[in-house]
Amino acid sequence: MRILLLNPNTSAAMTARMARAAAAALAPDAHITALTAATGLPYIASRAEAQLAGAAVLETLAAHHSGHDAAVIAAYGDPGLVAARELFDLPVVGMAEAAMLTACQLGARFAIVTFAPALLPWYEDAVALAGLSARCAGLHAVRRPFAAVTDVQDELRPEILALAERAVGEGADVVILAGAPLAGLAATLRDAVPVPLVDPLAAALGQAQALVRLGTRPPRAGRFARPPAKPATGLTGPLARWIAHREEES
Repeated sequence: MRILLLNPNTSAAMTARMARAAAAALAPDAHITALTAATGLPYIASRAEAQLAGAAVLETLAAHHSGHDAAVIAAYGDPGLVAARELFDLPVVGMAEAAMLTACQLGARFAIVTFAPALLPWYEDAVALAGLSARCAGLHAVRRPFAAVTDVQDELRPEILALAERAVGEGADVVILAGAPLAGLAATLRDAVPVPLVDPLAAALGQAQALVRLGTRPPRAGRFARPPAKPATGLTGPLARWIAHREEES
């Protein structure tokens, strides 16, 4: 089984960190191809940046999805997720949706803890898009600035733990540690928090593997069927060919 792990930001160090964290979530027969977006931002922290990242997701999938069984969009707000599912035939899983669905299997209400206040409006949108607002007990972000996004889970660990404990006190049955820079932290803090902690990357990889094993066929009709061929002005390369149904030229 081959899974495409697609980092929609331009930080190769973040991709490498997620690839290392992914190893614990993979079955023996599953392997990842970890890719970093060629264009965009070093990390995504707003709706506008997410729109740019979504375009990078589609570009990267068009160029690299062949030969893979599933893809994971490795950014918590799931940039480009719905569009990717519409365009491509393989299962595409987003970290935010996967984490929230997993949390709903572990408790009645979940809370989201992240590392920067700027992320909260985008993450609130992700909760609403998943239709899970009634199951969300709250969103919490560390207010202290950090030096490097790649090291944020080490730098802000005490504050992240305190927010997780606060969320439990306010009624959360499950806590999601949100944001690609926090990948792997749930395993470290598991024994310090009295409710389940969900690692979005592990949840997304687990669901991607499960979807591949289910063997469902891609949609040929309905709301997620691939759109008809259409020429694109100013768009070149694999994505333009894919939209025009000229992928045989790749």
